[in-house]
Amino acid sequence: MEEWISLRWFGWNVLRTFHWAHPYFLYAIPAIFVLFWLRNVFHRRSRQFLAIPYEATANRENLLTRLRYVQPVCVALALLCILMALARPQVITERTDRFSEGIDIMLLLDISDSMLEKDLKPDRLTAARQVARNFISGRLQDRIGLIIFAGEAYSLCPLTTDYELLYGFLDEINANMIRTAGTAIGSALAVGVNRMRESKSQSKVAILISDGDNTSGNLDPITAARLAKAFGVRIYTISVGSTRKQALRDSLNGPGAQVDEGELQKIAAAGDGKYFKATDNTMLGTVFTQINALEKVRFRNVVYRDVKDYYRVYLYWAMLLLLIALATKSTFMSNILED
Repeated sequence: MEEWISLRWFGWNVLRTFHWAHPYFLYAIPAIFVLFWLRNVFHRRSRQFLAIPYEATANRENLLTRLRYVQPVCVALALLCILMALARPQVITERTDRFSEGIDIMLLLDISDSMLEKDLKPDRLTAARQVARNFISGRLQDRIGLIIFAGEAYSLCPLTTDYELLYGFLDEINANMIRTAGTAIGSALAVGVNRMRESKSQSKVAILISDGDNTSGNLDPITAARLAKAFGVRIYTISVGSTRKQALRDSLNGPGAQVDEGELQKIAAAGDGKYFKATDNTMLGTVFTQINALEKVRFRNVVYRDVKDYYRVYLYWAMLLLLIALATKSTFMSNILED
């Protein structure tokens, strides 16, 4: 207990910091002064006085008159302190910790030559990088990793919550990072599964961004998707760019590299996930928004409360004031004829 013999406990700066557990006792404080006023009114005419034949200066008489107020004032203040103690002043410190169940997300980004097509602005790869960056910034406490693939697949960044590190890797991605030509979707899925197979997270997700035209690798994408499902990894596939039908309608702009929707749909179905199509930048952003909504993080808030009671301070003051009132009861500071 802090030092209680201090008038600071009655200062406004201290009182306003308290949380009063039983504030209704404070409403009785005005009744103390009302009771003493009524006592003074009803007993004013019945007071008895003892004339003492001695000479005293006017100053001494005034001093004795004031000292007779010590006892009732001490009693009133003691009652005030008792009511404050009953109201139970407290200082409460709260801390809220948020825990998430944690989602492991692996981004699989196609950087093959077909991702340089300009049906998305400025090109498919740049648009996918930017939207992936926005997706990462919208997550909270999730572990996210990054895999790039073309004719081969490489893990660029393991699962991490250091999003600034991920942003740095995303900014450095370009089509020249893998010299082997082709699109090895099956290999990319296998690398992603290998990264997440020992994860203890309750939710594991792989997001595959590609044009869907699997042309390289020794592992069939459907087989890799089934393997992912066996390890509890759900696969979302996103096709970026014009589909074959759209490409025929836009043939005046050149043949380009068309998206193989069928392959990506089969991968999503085999991986217990969902297929999305993004034919422009706006739609690509909408796709990631939908995935963000599907993979909501479940939070659990734990509130810690540190409660310190200070009612003893006012009880000690009440006891001190009552002792002073009792000590002065039979002295010249009270009118013994009224007792």
